[in-house]
Amino acid sequence: MGEPTHGKRIWGWMMYDWATQPYHTLIITFIFGPYFAEQVISSLMAGGMDSEMAKAEAQSIWGYGLSIAGLTIALLAPILGAVADSTGRKMPWIRIFSILYVVGSFGLWLAAPSDFPTVLILVFFGLGMIGLEFTTIFTNAMLPDLGTREEIGKISGNGWAWGYIGGLIALVAMLLLFAENGAGVTLIGIAPLFGFDAAAREGTRFVGPFVGLWFILSMIPFFMWVREPKSGVGGHGSGFSQGLRDLKKTLKSLPARKSLFAYLGSSMFYRDALNGVYTFGGIYALGALGWSVVDVGVFGILAIITGAIFAYLGGAADVRFGPRRVIAICIILLMIVCAMILSITRESVLFVAVDPSSALPDVAFYVCGAIIGACGGAIQSASRTMMVRQADPERMTEAFGLYALSGKATSFLAPALIAVVSDVTNSQRLGITPLIALFLIGLVLLAWVNPEGVENE
Repeated sequence: MGEPTHGKRIWGWMMYDWATQPYHTLIITFIFGPYFAEQVISSLMAGGMDSEMAKAEAQSIWGYGLSIAGLTIALLAPILGAVADSTGRKMPWIRIFSILYVVGSFGLWLAAPSDFPTVLILVFFGLGMIGLEFTTIFTNAMLPDLGTREEIGKISGNGWAWGYIGGLIALVAMLLLFAENGAGVTLIGIAPLFGFDAAAREGTRFVGPFVGLWFILSMIPFFMWVREPKSGVGGHGSGFSQGLRDLKKTLKSLPARKSLFAYLGSSMFYRDALNGVYTFGGIYALGALGWSVVDVGVFGILAIITGAIFAYLGGAADVRFGPRRVIAICIILLMIVCAMILSITRESVLFVAVDPSSALPDVAFYVCGAIIGACGGAIQSASRTMMVRQADPERMTEAFGLYALSGKATSFLAPALIAVVSDVTNSQRLGITPLIALFLIGLVLLAWVNPEGVENE
């Protein structure tokens, strides 16, 4: 076959976002996360724990699991990035961690409600998450090779938008055809396909294998069309030790590279807070509003639609106004939404009492979900292009390893803070208050970031 065209290389690269978005959407946020919490709550209540304490404890367990996976990613991400730059190879690493992603996804099928294997499921979830994050390091590092400085903001935005569309299609398919509600039927009132046993929650548990199969099929265009630039860097034998030396040198230089240092710090906090919103939003709705997994899925559809639209519009805004301004506006809006969520319970909206049978809390939470989706799409696209601006072009994979580190070095912080505050207060509502503080820290640090990049300092 001939060399893929430039357009095919871009589409192939964008297919990675399409392939991996369902892990974020279906597993972390809208289907498996709430299902996990639901099963843990049932187990705890069966053991004699009261309802509110069980909800807070389930939120804590999920948070601690995320924290362990996040710490693993934080420790290894910059090392892998540095080694990849030193060897000049990215594709072998993508293949290796793609396997981890698939194994972790398929393992979630074992989450049967009878004698729910909490620890084993957290292990498989962590494996999939590690595979996801590590493949992302290497695919993000390919972005600068796809276009000029002026073009990559749009390419990044289009990639995120395409990923959201994939996540939306996957979520709709799961809700319509597989994930069962309390009555044992899907959103359209049918039994789960393939004869899945609703009593054993096989339709909902199929989310793991579904996400794994989606990834396998969707990555075919990526591996067919994406090519690494020719590199004169040495092979694997000398790459590891050289990569570690280069990483050590880079880390020592960070305090002197003020813009890059400030951006890594800023993104460390605001991305951690954003992940916290995504991860615990569905669990919060399940506990505070009494939603089912299917209700949370519908909420997810709305958030994904706005995410896709604003990832695309955010890419255009990135080109016109620059990524820093897009990021700052999104952080401010997300802080406001978090404050709104704190005011929403079955009995109140914006701290004003409502009838417990009123639909107003549900509508208010849907509005919050739409804003979260919109801001999430735009801020993640702009963050990726901002990292390209701040990075050394010759050490791009290492830079995205550090970017992953900044996203995961404190990735334990939001889940851990939510877990601890939920434990101490025995309140889901108060448990999410730390997210506002994390967003604020990220916004303050963003003021020291040079929007044109370090080379213009």
